Amino acid sequence: MTWWETILFPVAWLWRPKLLFALFFFGGAAYLLVIFNWSYSDGDRAGYLQKFSRKGWICKTREGELAMTTVPGVAPLLWNFSVWDEAVGKQLDGQMGKRVVLHYKEFRYIPTTCFGETTYFVDRVEVLDSPHEPTGR
Repeated sequence: MTWWETILFPVAWLWRPKLLFALFFFGGAAYLLVIFNWSYSDGDRAGYLQKFSRKGWICKTREGELAMTTVPGVAPLLWNFSVWDEAVGKQLDGQMGKRVVLHYKEFRYIPTTCFGETTYFVDRVEVLDSPHEPTGR
């Protein structure tokens, strides 16, 4: 056995194309399985639904913007989010300008924007009564 065979022998199996393809395929599948099944964080955000639209050339995604404000008159903090579920998207369609609570999950390191342009994905919506509507006296 020559000196270069002793160096390359432990990794010689990597040079077989079918084995290398299978290794990359199952490694990629395992990566996607982990990415889409375990969220980095989750929680609720409340604010006024400011924008909700479908975006994309090939992969159409539903993207929205929530204006979060603590005190009226103060500039709101804008929070961008994506929606996977069509039922949640239909529920948000008619709520423009209304106060809503959005439950979200954050998925980091998604390999493409075909799933959504942000890392925050809304999975539940609760519409709140606006505190600024006049009450009957």
